Amino acid sequence: MAETDMHYYSTLIAVADDCAASGGVIPSAKGGKKTVAVLQFEMIAGAPHGLTQADVLFETWLLRQDLPEEPSEEKRAELRARFFARSQACMRASPLPKTYGWGLLFDEHGRVALCPRDSAEYAQLVAAESGVTVLKAMRSKRA
Repeated sequence: MAETDMHYYSTLIAVADDCAASGGVIPSAKGGKKTVAVLQFEMIAGAPHGLTQADVLFETWLLRQDLPEEPSEEKRAELRARFFARSQACMRASPLPKTYGWGLLFDEHGRVALCPRDSAEYAQLVAAESGVTVLKAMRSKRA
Protein backbone atom coordinates (compact mmCIF):
# COMPACT_ATOMS: atom_id res chain seq x y z
CA MET A 1 0.00 0.00 0.00
CA ALA A 2 1.55 3.29 -1.00
CA GLU A 3 1.79 5.97 1.62
CA THR A 4 -0.37 8.37 -0.37
CA ASP A 5 -3.45 6.15 -0.37
CA MET A 6 -3.49 5.06 3.25
CA HIS A 7 -4.97 8.11 4.95
CA TYR A 8 -8.33 8.33 6.70
CA TYR A 9 -10.28 11.60 6.59
CA SER A 10 -13.10 12.57 8.98
CA THR A 11 -13.10 9.00 10.29
CA LEU A 12 -13.28 7.32 13.69
CA ILE A 13 -11.64 3.95 14.07
CA ALA A 14 -13.92 2.65 16.78
CA VAL A 15 -12.84 0.21 19.47
CA ALA A 16 -12.90 -3.45 18.41
CA ASP A 17 -15.96 -5.47 19.33
CA ASP A 18 -13.86 -7.86 21.45
CA CYS A 19 -11.92 -5.16 23.34
CA ALA A 20 -12.27 -5.72 27.10
CA ALA A 21 -11.35 -2.16 28.13
CA SER A 22 -14.41 -0.12 29.08
CA GLY A 23 -12.52 3.15 28.59
CA GLY A 24 -9.19 4.44 27.41
CA VAL A 25 -6.41 2.62 29.26
CA ILE A 26 -2.88 4.04 29.11
CA PRO A 27 -0.58 1.25 27.87
CA SER A 28 2.59 0.43 29.81
CA ALA A 29 6.02 -0.85 28.83
CA LYS A 30 6.71 -4.57 29.05
CA GLY A 31 10.08 -5.89 30.15
CA GLY A 32 11.49 -2.38 30.27
CA LYS A 33 10.80 -1.78 26.56
CA LYS A 34 8.15 0.46 25.08
CA THR A 35 5.56 -1.57 23.18
CA VAL A 36 3.91 -0.52 19.92
CA ALA A 37 0.91 0.56 22.00
CA VAL A 38 3.07 2.76 24.27
CA LEU A 39 4.88 4.36 21.33
CA GLN A 40 1.67 5.06 19.42
CA PHE A 41 -0.09 6.37 22.52
CA GLU A 42 2.77 8.75 23.35
CA MET A 43 2.96 10.02 19.76
CA ILE A 44 -0.75 10.63 19.30
CA ALA A 45 -1.43 11.96 22.83
CA GLY A 46 1.59 14.25 22.52
CA ALA A 47 0.39 15.81 19.27
CA PRO A 48 -3.41 15.50 18.88
CA HIS A 49 -4.32 15.96 15.21
CA GLY A 50 -0.64 16.55 14.49
CA LEU A 51 0.31 13.26 12.78
CA THR A 52 -1.13 11.21 9.95
CA GLN A 53 -1.57 7.45 10.02
CA ALA A 54 1.57 7.13 7.86
CA ASP A 55 3.56 9.27 10.31
CA VAL A 56 2.51 7.13 13.27
CA LEU A 57 3.19 3.82 11.51
CA PHE A 58 6.62 4.88 10.22
CA GLU A 59 7.77 6.55 13.45
CA THR A 60 6.66 3.51 15.48
CA TRP A 61 8.66 1.22 13.21
CA LEU A 62 11.67 3.55 13.24
CA LEU A 63 11.75 3.81 17.05
CA ARG A 64 11.70 0.01 17.33
CA GLN A 65 14.76 -0.37 15.07
CA ASP A 66 17.26 0.46 17.85
CA LEU A 67 19.34 2.63 15.53
CA PRO A 68 22.63 3.78 17.06
CA GLU A 69 21.90 7.42 16.20
CA GLU A 70 19.11 9.63 14.87
CA PRO A 71 19.07 9.26 11.07
CA SER A 72 19.71 12.31 8.88
CA GLU A 73 16.80 13.80 6.95
CA GLU A 74 18.09 12.09 3.79
CA LYS A 75 18.42 8.70 5.52
CA ARG A 76 15.00 9.15 7.17
CA ALA A 77 13.40 9.81 3.75
CA GLU A 78 15.12 6.73 2.33
CA LEU A 79 13.96 4.55 5.26
CA ARG A 80 10.41 5.90 4.96
CA ALA A 81 10.29 5.15 1.22
CA ARG A 82 11.61 1.65 1.85
CA PHE A 83 9.12 1.13 4.70
CA PHE A 84 6.13 2.09 2.54
CA ALA A 85 7.38 0.10 -0.46
CA ARG A 86 5.97 -2.92 1.40
CA SER A 87 2.33 -3.33 2.33
CA GLN A 88 1.60 -2.06 5.87
CA ALA A 89 -1.25 -2.79 8.27
CA CYS A 90 -3.42 0.27 8.86
CA MET A 91 -4.32 1.78 12.23
CA ARG A 92 -7.39 -0.48 12.41
CA ALA A 93 -4.85 -3.11 13.52
CA SER A 94 -3.31 -0.85 16.20
CA PRO A 95 -3.39 -2.19 19.76
CA LEU A 96 -4.92 1.12 20.94
CA PRO A 97 -8.44 0.43 19.57
CA LYS A 98 -8.03 -3.37 19.67
CA THR A 99 -6.96 -3.73 23.32
CA TYR A 100 -6.72 -0.44 25.19
CA GLY A 101 -10.14 1.16 24.54
CA TRP A 102 -8.99 4.16 22.48
CA GLY A 103 -10.86 5.29 19.40
CA LEU A 104 -8.68 6.93 16.75
CA LEU A 105 -10.27 10.10 15.40
CA PHE A 106 -8.95 11.38 12.06
CA ASP A 107 -9.80 14.95 11.12
CA GLU A 108 -10.52 16.33 7.63
CA HIS A 109 -6.75 16.63 7.02
CA GLY A 110 -6.06 12.97 7.89
CA ARG A 111 -4.43 13.74 11.25
CA VAL A 112 -5.20 11.55 14.24
CA ALA A 113 -6.18 12.13 17.88
CA LEU A 114 -7.20 9.76 20.66
CA CYS A 115 -10.84 9.47 21.71
CA PRO A 116 -11.51 7.27 24.79
CA ARG A 117 -14.32 4.77 24.52
CA ASP A 118 -15.97 6.03 27.71
CA SER A 119 -16.17 9.71 26.60
CA ALA A 120 -19.23 11.66 25.52
CA GLU A 121 -17.44 12.56 22.26
CA TYR A 122 -16.91 8.89 21.43
CA ALA A 123 -20.57 8.08 22.15
CA GLN A 124 -21.68 10.92 19.88
CA LEU A 125 -19.32 9.85 17.08
CA VAL A 126 -20.41 6.19 17.07
CA ALA A 127 -24.06 7.26 17.18
CA ALA A 128 -23.39 8.82 13.73
CA GLU A 129 -24.52 12.26 14.86
CA SER A 130 -21.40 14.00 13.57
CA GLY A 131 -21.00 13.11 9.90
CA VAL A 132 -17.80 11.19 10.67
CA THR A 133 -17.31 7.78 9.04
CA VAL A 134 -17.05 5.05 11.68
CA LEU A 135 -14.93 1.96 11.04
CA LYS A 136 -14.36 -0.77 13.62
CA ALA A 137 -10.87 -1.77 14.66
CA MET A 138 -9.93 -5.31 13.78
CA ARG A 139 -10.87 -7.94 16.31
CA SER A 140 -8.14 -9.67 18.30
CA LYS A 141 -9.89 -13.04 18.04
CA ARG A 142 -11.96 -14.67 15.35
CA ALA A 143 -15.71 -14.36 15.82
